[in-house]
Amino acid sequence: MKRRGLLLLAAFAFSGCIRAPEIVMVDRATALEEQASGSFKDVERRLARAGMSPTPVPLTPNQLEDLGIQPTPLVENLGKTHADRVDELLRRHCVGEGRDGLLVDTRSRCRAGRLSADDVALVERVNQARRQLWQWMRTVRPSVPEESLRRSWKQVHAEGVICGGWVEADDGTWGEKKC
Repeated sequence: MKRRGLLLLAAFAFSGCIRAPEIVMVDRATALEEQASGSFKDVERRLARAGMSPTPVPLTPNQLEDLGIQPTPLVENLGKTHADRVDELLRRHCVGEGRDGLLVDTRSRCRAGRLSADDVALVERVNQARRQLWQWMRTVRPSVPEESLRRSWKQVHAEGVICGGWVEADDGTWGEKKC
């Protein structure tokens, strides 16, 4: 019994020295905990501000063309004739001189820029003018077959094609005109 009394006395004596642990409740997480849990207040605030102040969306010339908007040409065509523009398209490989004597759309091999709607219309006008020329040549020389007239015209025309222009060979391959 003595032992029990001593234990009880020791328990009462030391109970004043031992305190119960303090439990602290935090109603806010630290910045690191907020980031770890996916709370980014600063980023959310900046995003909200950016949404309130609209800015232009950068679009490529291809996206503008798909929307039906013609982008401003990089080089103005002021003072250039239709022949100058065709030469430029031939040099850039956007169109080529076909085997049949007509201009051919070769936009998949276009080096710089793209074919605009104006360029496509120009190519169509040039091809229409060439067909009309061949038709007129046929009326002037009805005894000569049309194919022969075209071949003769193409041979003379090939000499005037710009150096480096895209030209289709007789075997169907494409290459630059050598000067």
